[in-house]
Amino acid sequence: MSQATSAPVLVIDVGGTNVKMLTPGQRRPLRIPSGPRMTAKQMVAAVRRETSGWKYSAISIGYPGPVRRNRPTLEPHNLGRGWVRFDFQKAFGRPVRIINDAAMQALGSYQGGRMLFLGLGAGLGSALVVDGVLQPMELAHLPYRKRRSYEDYLGLRGLRRMGKKKWRKHVCRVIELLRKALDVDYVVLGGGNSRLIQSLPKATRLGNNFNAFLGGFQLWREPGERIASAVRRPRPVATR
Repeated sequence: MSQATSAPVLVIDVGGTNVKMLTPGQRRPLRIPSGPRMTAKQMVAAVRRETSGWKYSAISIGYPGPVRRNRPTLEPHNLGRGWVRFDFQKAFGRPVRIINDAAMQALGSYQGGRMLFLGLGAGLGSALVVDGVLQPMELAHLPYRKRRSYEDYLGLRGLRRMGKKKWRKHVCRVIELLRKALDVDYVVLGGGNSRLIQSLPKATRLGNNFNAFLGGFQLWREPGERIASAVRRPRPVATR
């Protein structure tokens, strides 16, 4: 993997609906539509086209699936094919670091101690950070109840099947189970559906999807280096 850099970094957050991009010089992410037919090659072409006037020397990619040794290990569920063997660094012509998208947002949400991050979106993203060490996780497909997984209950399928009231109940129950099982100090909820939670469980706070970009910038930072002032961390929600 390439060395850390203080040069401008382009962060790409790949999602099933949109691909979002940001550099420290921009205050708001740029979005381009993705969808179930978007391949890795198409994503790179669209990003290069839309950011042709941007200045950056390295790239961070938040990928919606497991990543090992800077490469995706499984094709994404909500996008096209051709991601696992694609050479992103060659296609972009710049150094690239790839990380699971939930792990990237977890990194940007971390405020010390032992933290569990859960991303409530189309699926269920998860990551653990312990004393500054990030560990991406794949809790989504573990069995939960009635031969269904955590993702079957907490993901979009569960929300649509059960309705908001029951879905919220299971979200809070799973948070309590995982918080105790993993012995974490606090839990951060991200993802688009986290806004539907009305009453947060103990030691839980809402994150912000913008934190994914903060995590992407941190992938290239030198120890102690500050993020450019144009990139502002949203005000955190108090932990109960």
